[in-house]
Amino acid sequence: MEAFSHAWFAIPMAVLVPVAVAVIIGVPTFRARIKGPYFAILTQALALVCSILFIGQQPYTGGTNGVTNLQDVFGYSLSEPATMRGLYLVTAAVLVVVFLGARWLVSTKMGRILVAIRDGENRFRFLGYNSTLFKVAVFALSAGLAGLAGALYVPQVGIISPSMMGILPSVEMAIWVAVGGRGNLVGAVLGALVVNFAKTYLSETFPDSWLYFQGALFVGVVLLFPQGIIGLLSRLKGKGRKVAHTAGEKAPVPVARG
Repeated sequence: MEAFSHAWFAIPMAVLVPVAVAVIIGVPTFRARIKGPYFAILTQALALVCSILFIGQQPYTGGTNGVTNLQDVFGYSLSEPATMRGLYLVTAAVLVVVFLGARWLVSTKMGRILVAIRDGENRFRFLGYNSTLFKVAVFALSAGLAGLAGALYVPQVGIISPSMMGILPSVEMAIWVAVGGRGNLVGAVLGALVVNFAKTYLSETFPDSWLYFQGALFVGVVLLFPQGIIGLLSRLKGKGRKVAHTAGEKAPVPVARG
């Protein structure tokens, strides 16, 4: 569409379209009380359907090759190092703003409600609240943030294909959270950095077998520290405090001698 060639239209739509789709999907889904593995299967199936649909729209999406040959952003050439550096700084700034916004949301009454729904949705319903509204709201918010991330991702990579809407990217993002630590905002950011760094390093160092090393990393996380990196650090910190406390109790009391 011609309108998407203009930044004033494309950037808001990158956020608003995912939000609208999330609301359309979320309302009937959450009203039917679909959750857990069934919700995961549903969303993955929808991602696969959308990927196939976009592949079929080759005149607009480029088919399996996707949209390529991106030349500039706001008139600045994407081949210039200064432009890429600027995009990196913008991405980092957006990450900080989104992180702080998420921290603020968690600390509000809305955040406490979301925690209550997570820990005991049935009890939350018995208290007279409608959890559907809150779940749709946070689902739409997450979709909007994903759209914003995609808008920042495409200019830096220079290509976007329907495969990025498929199951594998969704699973990979879930792995970021699992590695960093579930239920923790810092863990999500840390997991994304660690996994992507490992992916880049292993693919360059072991080009023929890096997937085995990455798979071993994920299996190790699940078996050795299922709470992720943040959980492991918290556990080690707790053990360190316990050892220090025990050592303090056993330390001999000096006796003054006259």
